[in-house]
Amino acid sequence: MSVQNPKDEIIQLLREKVVLKQDVLEVMHGVFKDLKLILESIHQELHTEILKLRRKIAVDYQERSEYEAVLTIADDTLVFLLHTNVFTFEQHHEIWKNSYVQQNPGNAFCGKIYIYNFLTDSFRFNRGNDVGYLVGRLFVNREKHFFVEGKRQLGVLFNDFPNEVLDRQKLKKIVEHAIHYSMDFDPYSPPYNEMSPVSVRAILESSLQAKIATGKRLGFRFQADKNKVEMP
Repeated sequence: MSVQNPKDEIIQLLREKVVLKQDVLEVMHGVFKDLKLILESIHQELHTEILKLRRKIAVDYQERSEYEAVLTIADDTLVFLLHTNVFTFEQHHEIWKNSYVQQNPGNAFCGKIYIYNFLTDSFRFNRGNDVGYLVGRLFVNREKHFFVEGKRQLGVLFNDFPNEVLDRQKLKKIVEHAIHYSMDFDPYSPPYNEMSPVSVRAILESSLQAKIATGKRLGFRFQADKNKVEMP
């Protein structure tokens, strides 16, 4: 039995896996550009509607970098992050059970976009101890097949990876569902016993606002809220 030269194996990996990952990243950059345009469009639409209400309601859109975009609507701020790496899935993941991936395992390599929800005041008052919540993760492969892991409808409507191909219309629906979930996900006052003591220094330095950790469900243990500001 002949053993392949390690150099030949490296070249083979360069031809296959590295090129594949580059193809995925190229697709993801295009998807994220479309996402930014959609966020800007939603911002303009909401701004127009708010003017009709004659109310002072914060609506803002910021493109912080090539990999990050932020949409603020009243009390909610949604942060969209494009991961710079490409991922596949562990062997027991559901993705391996469909013929689309079984016939070509390269189709399982995906880029990721994270959608986080924060309280707007967390940024406004510089509250570094506040927590955000992972609303959803969008996975897209080189052929733009996609699925979403997420809260409520996000995880139900967009889970046909073998057949669903991402376009701007579907991307806008994903964003709209993320916004709806975030705005409908109200903050609870944490249980009294979960509140931390406050030092005199914090009061004297007028920094109490920044030191009290706040999150929509802080202090409550829900199965759905285990994924707080993590980037797996």
